[in-house]
Amino acid sequence: MAPRLIRNIKLVDPETDEVATGWLRILDGLIDACGTDPAATLSSDDVTDGRGLYCAPGIVDLGVKVCEPGERHKESYASAGRAAAAGGVTTIITRPDTDPAIDTPEALEFVARRATEDAIVRVHHMAALTKARAGQEMAEIGFLKDAGAVAFTDCDHVIADTKVFSRALTYAKAIDALVMVHAQERILSKGAVATSGKFASLRGLPAASPMAERMELDRLIALGEMTGAALHIDQITTARALPALARAKANAVNITAGTSIHHLTLNALDISDYRTFFKVKPPLRDEEDRQAVVEALREGAIDVLSSMHTPQDEESKRLPYEIAAAGAVALETLLPAALRLYHADALTLPQLFRAMTLAPAKRLGLDVGTLRPGAPADLVIFDPDAPVMIDRTKLESKSKNTPFDTARLQGKVRATFVGGECVFGGLDA
Repeated sequence: MAPRLIRNIKLVDPETDEVATGWLRILDGLIDACGTDPAATLSSDDVTDGRGLYCAPGIVDLGVKVCEPGERHKESYASAGRAAAAGGVTTIITRPDTDPAIDTPEALEFVARRATEDAIVRVHHMAALTKARAGQEMAEIGFLKDAGAVAFTDCDHVIADTKVFSRALTYAKAIDALVMVHAQERILSKGAVATSGKFASLRGLPAASPMAERMELDRLIALGEMTGAALHIDQITTARALPALARAKANAVNITAGTSIHHLTLNALDISDYRTFFKVKPPLRDEEDRQAVVEALREGAIDVLSSMHTPQDEESKRLPYEIAAAGAVALETLLPAALRLYHADALTLPQLFRAMTLAPAKRLGLDVGTLRPGAPADLVIFDPDAPVMIDRTKLESKSKNTPFDTARLQGKVRATFVGGECVFGGLDA
């Protein structure tokens, strides 16, 4: 293929923490070169004017639920791929909380084949840590890793049996596998749909203390310290958990942490009218917690920002708040929602993209998430100031359960490239 040169773009580099006007050249699906010096001496048969738009590494979304097998009517690899491309997500890391769970090499090979056939973005898969995610017996994680699993998780099923858990972590350490865990004490948080406090009491909603997160996090840190396993906390959402996380990192525990776009941009007051599209797991937190998590992400104490994309159909959401299914779709809304924090001067663009691209890629050992020459040309080109009205009926996802329906946001994806190929939008129009 002839080299493709994109001129006049603002390069958002999460490694150098800089934004600068420059150019980028794509050759054979890779980033051949990029820079801020004049590009006139570069030869290229295909030159495109970036029109002053912003160019960043494509988003690496850790923790996406695609509902194959079992619930394909909620989300398929084809629809998830289109949604991801529309949102500037070039790599999705799927969860194994399907029906049945991805807990055997055969199940993993099935979803890998489906993703290869149907998805227009890169897809990597996590597998279950225990059989059927039941917390009773370790899955065949060695065979699963050989079959391509990039990490292991029981998702929101907390393993209660510490002996089973520690054995699984010890084995994961032996094969150099990453384990993603959920920091919610299972008994305290059982049945909770809100964060405890005056607001939840006034609304009559079953609630759990934010200490449920801190308590389970302390247990996870102890297990990580004991076994030496590599741990990633899927969602840190409360201020009370942050000091324990900081101590663990200072003590060289092999631990990273993430948070979700919904906990970063919404708070507990958003459920005041019992809108079930705002019901997520863990429940939305108080504003003080949200601000603390934003600060932790800015400072790097929280490493990863992801969508935690969880499709649910209308039948499971159009129910009383207490019994409605938890979860929200977010592949397409992740970037414009995250840009709320940029426009509020809470986070810079390099800080946002560090959390959405470089950090998850490095934790998983992937070669994406960077603008470094030689890396795959997985890119998102966007206008951070363009107004966007979210209309859930127009989302590419099969399920439409977004809390941002009718929200006025800023930030529009103009083009998404995977391996140098444009899979959404374009710059030539």
